[in-house]
Amino acid sequence: MGRRLAVLPVLAVGMLAFAGVGASDSAAEGRLERLVRTGLLRVCMWPDYYAISYRNPRTGELQGLDIELARAFARELGARVAFVETSFPRFIDDLREDRCDVGMFAIGATPARARTVEFSRPYLRSGIYAVTTQTHARIRRWEDLDQEGMVIAVQKDTYMDDYARGTFKQARIVAVTRPQEREEEVQSGRADAFLTDYPYGQRMLAFHPWAQLIEPAVPVQVTPYAYAVAQNDPAWLERVNRFVDSIKRDGRLETLAGRYKLTPIVARD
Repeated sequence: MGRRLAVLPVLAVGMLAFAGVGASDSAAEGRLERLVRTGLLRVCMWPDYYAISYRNPRTGELQGLDIELARAFARELGARVAFVETSFPRFIDDLREDRCDVGMFAIGATPARARTVEFSRPYLRSGIYAVTTQTHARIRRWEDLDQEGMVIAVQKDTYMDDYARGTFKQARIVAVTRPQEREEEVQSGRADAFLTDYPYGQRMLAFHPWAQLIEPAVPVQVTPYAYAVAQNDPAWLERVNRFVDSIKRDGRLETLAGRYKLTPIVARD
């Protein structure tokens, strides 16, 4: 049946891995110890993140940098991998409520998020870009976005959401939640542009002939991307960090980033 069987609903994964085990018991055991015992690595990912963790609409297969790296991490741990579908508004709850062991989908390591989850060392960095239509009459450069009457769409609870609300003074900010809702808002004319990062901007150029990418002259809100784990499990965080260090050192990160056209945002430090 192929790899698609590895993608399980959140609740199903929780029942599969922890039938009869309470959250407090599993936390006391430690995720690394439990993973050795169960042989299962549960990875939270967002399946609409182009080049990162993306379900191919033609085949239904998961693909992308972090899909491949999650499988590599599981192999190193001698474990099976189960992908747990999540989203940016929900992944913190999924980690804290023990529905997955690690979030691996280029998560922006912002100070606000770092108050509730732990982050690995970064492996990518991206600034913010805007996407509008090629025929938009008023948007030709970054400075054109924050104007009276402009409507800018953002994905709810992303760092683009925080940036737009804290920086734009005249444009109206609209937060959306559904996959591909931002581009729908722009293409329909309900929004003038939407904010995104480098990987998703590349998706727009690859699949939407109407799209125009607006890049600031000076990078805006450059944010480290990292893997996320629940707090208070230092042994597990240390193991995740060792994996991040190893993929930088042995060239796997660079190789896979090249495959998915993400080389410009690789964090090499």
